[in-house]
Amino acid sequence: TDAFDTEQLLECMGQLKRALPVNVPIYDFKNHRRCSERFRKVNASDVIILEGILVFHDQRVRNLMDMKIFVDTDADIRLARRIRRDTVERGRDVSSVLDQYGRFVKPAFDDFVLPSKKYADVIIPRGGDNHVAIDLIVQHIRTKLGMHDLCKVFRNVFVVQSTFQVKLIIFID
Repeated sequence: TDAFDTEQLLECMGQLKRALPVNVPIYDFKNHRRCSERFRKVNASDVIILEGILVFHDQRVRNLMDMKIFVDTDADIRLARRIRRDTVERGRDVSSVLDQYGRFVKPAFDDFVLPSKKYADVIIPRGGDNHVAIDLIVQHIRTKLGMHDLCKVFRNVFVVQSTFQVKLIIFID
């Protein structure tokens, strides 16, 4: 975890959650280092998607998330995508990709990424091919945004967080 700048991530996410734009550092995968002179400007938004294979590792990062999604993809598909990406986009040869995968990537996945699945609110099997799960998540986000918009339009409206007790009260009345 020393390779990750969690403090920088927390700072960026904090600014975005306060509706402030941020300059996110860009990582150069060919040279294996952060570009000190280049940044990606990210503007504030009602929906922030934070993506990364180790994004659930730090509890402080997890606490910033309203919904935690683990996209579960078959190991063969993950390897095929890595080979394609690393050879085409990063100029590596297949032999070095397979060596790195066997020595570092697969063991790290088993030791760190897979156990983080327990922190997910939603697990999507079959990855991006699972259109039903994706549609449900999109609908959930749209519903939350609708509540947010309602509070913007009517300043005296407060949306109460849904809990078992609140649902029970609603059904009793």
